[in-house]
Amino acid sequence: MTEMFADTISRDGIAATYQRIKPYIRETPVIEAGGADFGLGPSRVSFKLESLQHSGSFKARGAFTNLLANRLPQAGVVAASGGNHGVAVAYAAMKLGVKATIFVPCVASQAKIEQIRGYGADLVVEGELYADALAASESWGARSGALPIHAYDQVGTLLGQGTVGLEIEKQAPDLDTLLVAVGGGGLIGGIAGWYAGGIKIIGVEPEAAPTLYKALEAGKPVDAEAGGIAADSLAPRRVGALMFPIAKKYVSGVALVTDDEIRGAQEALWKALRIVAEPGGAAAFAALLSGRYRPEPQERVGVLVCGANTVAVDFNK
Repeated sequence: MTEMFADTISRDGIAATYQRIKPYIRETPVIEAGGADFGLGPSRVSFKLESLQHSGSFKARGAFTNLLANRLPQAGVVAASGGNHGVAVAYAAMKLGVKATIFVPCVASQAKIEQIRGYGADLVVEGELYADALAASESWGARSGALPIHAYDQVGTLLGQGTVGLEIEKQAPDLDTLLVAVGGGGLIGGIAGWYAGGIKIIGVEPEAAPTLYKALEAGKPVDAEAGGIAADSLAPRRVGALMFPIAKKYVSGVALVTDDEIRGAQEALWKALRIVAEPGGAAAFAALLSGRYRPEPQERVGVLVCGANTVAVDFNK
């Protein structure tokens, strides 16, 4: 069944999804910067700023896709999240006048918890990690009748996140390679489904949460470590079953980065471009900045900055 699902994450399906959610999302910009700004030589880098999306991350796309495509019960919707998916579902539910209940683990950042509450959702903090919050949300959903909105392992979520790829292709048609951070894999799965091998897609994960790296190594989704500085967005324990066949077919490789390299990427984005990125949002750039991914001469590289839900950081300390 999983292989059949992979075929539904197609260019036609993503294009139709984009038309449905377009009134509710932003077309976020792509900006170009010189590699010399970061000590990367004369090449230019294209940054897709999903950090400027409604609710502060790309997750709004999948949230609206699922809410608009389903008949919603009186109990509303329920979601488990390390943070950004919960923020996005809460935001979409607020905009559409739907009740939302969001489960987050203890590792969720205070910034994301405050956003979820600010959008009017009911918030439950449950367990140490995302997997614990997910189990609690599934139990609550079964009792209440609320519609589950999965953070990454749901067709609607993958289709919605795939619209990021649609926009990037239009805005930066000359890219050879795109670096994408990976947690559960909804984002890279959707984008890879859009491009379908048209460009090189490289996943980037923290060394402390190598979910896709270990899945590709094992030939199937398997449990991985779930820690590190980006644990609230890139540490779900294992990638989704729906995205894995897409990744196996269309993702060219995975670069692993350290927490210090992610911090360095956050700082570089702020100092050079005044771009605010949370740790998970800066992870893709960390691979390029650290040399974990080394492009060929003349290779046109794009970097997805996927989230900005963080507290202020003083990089001058």
